[in-house]
Amino acid sequence: MTEFFVYSAVLLTVIISVPLIRVVKGPTVYDRLVGANAIATKTIVLICLIGFLYDRIDMFVDITLAYAILGFVGSLVIAKYFVSGKADSDD
Repeated sequence: MTEFFVYSAVLLTVIISVPLIRVVKGPTVYDRLVGANAIATKTIVLICLIGFLYDRIDMFVDITLAYAILGFVGSLVIAKYFVSGKADSDD
C-alpha cells in the first residue's frame, strides 16, 4: 500500500509540471493565475500523501489547510488587483 502512495506522489509531481508550463508561458495574467491555482491544488494533495507516508497525517492536514487558505486569499488579492484596473495605470 505504501508503494502505491509513493508512486502516486511521484506521478503527481510530474503532473504538476503541466500547469507550470502555463504559469511560465501563459499569454495572459489570468492564465498564469489559473495555472498557479492548479499547482497549489495538486501540492495540497501531494502534502497529504507525504503525511500519510510519514504516518503523521494529522499534522500534514493542518499544514495543507493553512496552505489552501493562503493560496485562496492570495488568488483573491491578485484577482482584485487586476479587476480594479490598478495594474493598467501608468502612475
